[in-house]
Amino acid sequence: MRLLARKMILLLLGTLLCPVASLRAEELEYRYELGGMVGGSFYLGDANYSTLFKNMNIMGGALWRYNLNPRMAVKTNLAVARIEGSTADAGNRFPGGDTDFSRTLYDLGAQFEYNFFAYGEGTGYKRTHRLSPYIFAGLGFTFAPEPAENVFTANIPMGIGVKYKLAPRLNVGCELSFRFTLSDKLDVTKETPPVLDDPYGIVSDGMKNKDSYAFLGIFLTYDLSPKYRKCNN
Repeated sequence: MRLLARKMILLLLGTLLCPVASLRAEELEYRYELGGMVGGSFYLGDANYSTLFKNMNIMGGALWRYNLNPRMAVKTNLAVARIEGSTADAGNRFPGGDTDFSRTLYDLGAQFEYNFFAYGEGTGYKRTHRLSPYIFAGLGFTFAPEPAENVFTANIPMGIGVKYKLAPRLNVGCELSFRFTLSDKLDVTKETPPVLDDPYGIVSDGMKNKDSYAFLGIFLTYDLSPKYRKCNN
């Protein structure tokens, strides 16, 4: 009887401690991340063809990430940003004279991320890394309300970033992304000429002669919904 009782106690303890031992042996993964991002935004278009980080403004938003595995994730974001531009220092003359603009836009999108290294706590048999660069691309929508007219357009976000696991459930990172829109009216905020809507009379077609904008920001996210593993010992 004593031997049977001992076996039952050991079996019960093993059942209770097995998940803990398993999670210690291999790092715990989480399904989701929720957090926010702050940083700067700038515009690329008729008033600024190629100068990065020109006329930087403020940007902020929220993000949600679903981790498919240590290498891949799907992210959604909702951001608010300010963009502005001027032709006074563009280096060439515009028909009708110089003009400028400034407006607020809202960005909603989803992107697929690929981590160059398996991302995790940096322990366990999976050989994960606490630091990993990544690339991403996806599809989004841009809404820029008046002053001149409301602009609603699709955009194609593409970018690069780096993330670091600050703690088992805390992630910090930095990313640079470009939003290529299907509109040439993000820089039109005046109803009277001169305006930046095809100033040279070049007809916009497809992705040609469209406006775009970029985000440079840092983010902080918290892991949610752990993936518990079964004990196989």
